[in-house]
Amino acid sequence: MTAKRPTDPAIPDPSGIPLWNRNFRLFFLARTVARFGDGMVPVALAAGLLEAGHGASSVSFALGAWMVCFAGFVLFGGVLADRFTPRRMMVLADVMRLLGTAGLAVIFAEGAPPLWLVYTLSAVNGLGAALFQPGVASMLPALSPDVQRGNAVLRVAESLATMAGPAAAGALAGFGGPGTIFAVNAATFGISGICLFLVRMPTVRAVRGDSMLTELVGGWREFRARSWLWGVIAIWSVYGVTVLGPMVPLEAVVVTEQYSSAMFGLMMTVHGAGNVAGGLLALRLRPARPLFAGTIALFAVAANLLVLAYDVPLPLLAAGFFAGGTGFAFWLVMWSTTVQTMIPPEALNRLHAYDVAGSLIMLAVGRALAGPAAEAIGMREVLVGGAVVNVLVCAALFAARPIRDLRRVIHPAPTPAPTEYPCPAKEPDRP
Repeated sequence: MTAKRPTDPAIPDPSGIPLWNRNFRLFFLARTVARFGDGMVPVALAAGLLEAGHGASSVSFALGAWMVCFAGFVLFGGVLADRFTPRRMMVLADVMRLLGTAGLAVIFAEGAPPLWLVYTLSAVNGLGAALFQPGVASMLPALSPDVQRGNAVLRVAESLATMAGPAAAGALAGFGGPGTIFAVNAATFGISGICLFLVRMPTVRAVRGDSMLTELVGGWREFRARSWLWGVIAIWSVYGVTVLGPMVPLEAVVVTEQYSSAMFGLMMTVHGAGNVAGGLLALRLRPARPLFAGTIALFAVAANLLVLAYDVPLPLLAAGFFAGGTGFAFWLVMWSTTVQTMIPPEALNRLHAYDVAGSLIMLAVGRALAGPAAEAIGMREVLVGGAVVNVLVCAALFAARPIRDLRRVIHPAPTPAPTEYPCPAKEPDRP
């Protein structure tokens, strides 16, 4: 059975309601600035650790420490967001990441840091991200009068910030070194935390009688009760291992070997421009069946894989990267909007955490297996196989009726937060 939230015919379509209220502006700034800072991290770690005489494996281990803590604790982050409200947890997470990143700035500014300390601080930042991420899904519907437009605007801004972050980090590396990059990154978490602290939301009295394990199990039951949700994530697990996971490391190898590392950076910029285009397309189109429309767009990722598999002219290579970025970004907006409007707010943080954890684990497995698979059966075979799997995954999404026929719901605009609070019961919650 397809679990649907009823559409209230009395609720007007929110597409005509102004998006940029005070709360959404603060949330938008927090997300964009933090994503800009996130884009700096790989460049800062690579510059700092290689400059200190450590090998490339040290960079992988530092990023891996972040990923392990993030994937390992994001489910608990979802439970804590439901218990203590997502905004509180997000502000706490930004404070944690501010301190961890400031520590990295100090130790890199002083010279060659001990690896154990770099790994520890990277793990602290991963834990902070695990506490932060679940709240992203539930905050947007509460702050935006139009969930799809809000997701699309964030996708555009985050894509631009993701492209700008590494470029800014490269410039700062030549100017002040990795310590300066981490100092700027720490400042982005400070700005994000302040913006989220200033968001005004009504107080939510959460029931906290259940244990963490009970709430995790309850989240799993909510997850299993929605066939369209677990159906997409089950299909997506295959997609992560065979398509998305291998794509990033293999495209880095293919483009760098055929052209240069500078050309790979340019192709990543083209892909980011495709993400922007996909977000802008999602601003314009409002399909009645969002997952059906998103699946159509997802076919474009196969083009990205095929131009890598064959020796194509440079303009065609760029077109494949652009098409893949556009299709994937459009799917993400459709998927995020569907999750945020179809799942009750009291379960959204935990279910989003299950989604994120499952996706990350499968992506990590795909990236780990990409190199050995390419060596065993050939680079072209892995890439063409990924393109075939991409088409089969889209076909499976079309074939699953709960996914294919799921219809868009109109999400009611959030109640504006009052500017004055005459009694304690109406005070905004503070972390």
